Amino acid sequence: MKDLKLGGLKSHDYHTLMQQLLPVAIRGVLPKHVRDTITRLCFFFNVLCNKVIDVSKLDDMQREIVTILCLLEKYFPPSFFDIMIHLTVHLVREVKLCGPVWYRYMYPFERYMKVLKGYVRNRNRPEGCIAECYIAEEAIEFCSDYLCGVDTIGIPSSHRQIELTKPLSGAIVHSTSDDELHQAHRYVLANDAETDLYIEEHMVYLRAKFPHKARSKKWLQDEHNRTFAIWLRDHVAHVVDYSTHQVSERLKWIARGPSKHVLKYSSYLIDGVIYATKERDDIRVVQNSGVSLVAKTMQVASAKDKNPIVSDMVFYGVIEEIWVVDYHKFQIPMFKCNWVENNNGIKIDDNGFTLVNLNRIGFKSDCFILASQAKQVFYIEDPEDPLWSVVLATPSREYFEYIEGEEFEDTAIHYQCFSRGLPSMDVDGGDDNKPPCIREDCDGTWVENN
Repeated sequence: MKDLKLGGLKSHDYHTLMQQLLPVAIRGVLPKHVRDTITRLCFFFNVLCNKVIDVSKLDDMQREIVTILCLLEKYFPPSFFDIMIHLTVHLVREVKLCGPVWYRYMYPFERYMKVLKGYVRNRNRPEGCIAECYIAEEAIEFCSDYLCGVDTIGIPSSHRQIELTKPLSGAIVHSTSDDELHQAHRYVLANDAETDLYIEEHMVYLRAKFPHKARSKKWLQDEHNRTFAIWLRDHVAHVVDYSTHQVSERLKWIARGPSKHVLKYSSYLIDGVIYATKERDDIRVVQNSGVSLVAKTMQVASAKDKNPIVSDMVFYGVIEEIWVVDYHKFQIPMFKCNWVENNNGIKIDDNGFTLVNLNRIGFKSDCFILASQAKQVFYIEDPEDPLWSVVLATPSREYFEYIEGEEFEDTAIHYQCFSRGLPSMDVDGGDDNKPPCIREDCDGTWVENN
């Protein structure tokens, strides 16, 4: 902290700082044109390090890095430009020749060097210690294949076959209110594949019973939400008793409804990702309570709008409670979240950062989601305005297969927190009212244009 320098980090640590944290950290500490140039460099590495590269955009990226280096030369002293800064201009050409950069990362080799350093017991003879321990480990690994009941060196098989969805904390039995239980049960019914046909059938029933009121899509949706659970319970019971139509055992228990007592957890593992409540995060140095969800929603222009539009919308929120709803024969983990109000609580700035105001809470009548639907995000307080937080997304672990004949999808959206990719930037130097950045410590060279 005396020298204000970072040291002792691996290259992966520096890349994480540069690609994710540096653009946020400098938002309020540098002039806009300098800040935008550095942010531009971070965006360039973000796109360059994607696992899927769009070949048609490589030429644009090459022109981009040339412009960035020219702008850096305007704003930084000559001592800043060593060989490492110059080498960035060749990275796009390397991608053209060798493919995505993650095939050539040095991270695995750096990790293994740490393993080799751990073999050293006598610092006077480091090479001998490494060779001796390496040979001993290889011999034991070879012999273990011929010994009965002996596992090889490494993580035990019981740990490798770890369950990907399970609670990580103790459970508290909680007796819910009727409104909260109905809200959670309604969301389960709306997102279960076996109830899709019954949802359509209930909509037809409401249109036939209330032909005049059903002309309003908003009234129809509200009435469906209010009565569908009771209608489904009675309808499935009638089908089971008086019809030959087969109803699955799972649908019978879902239609019957959940138990009023739910299990509440403070931390849960969902598909290998740790989620925690906001209350648990407040007493720890890590953050696992931020979630986002892409869902179809009914967008209403005003309170008098009777024909809203259904479209996809991104929601951001914080986990308030983690429930495991008991349907007697099976259990469903759910998140009760405080969702940010979309109209005034979410915005996107000029550089493509998504910012949310976590104090503006909305959707209080629809605060539950299935835990399997959540996408983990992180919130960093915006240095420019403490009321807002910058959204950072985790890298996607999924593989997006390219199908021939379809338009190439921008996989950067799945990987990055910057929704607009590489944003446009004024290369003329910022505001007209501010003087341009000019170095006065050296004489310039005049070049005549022929």
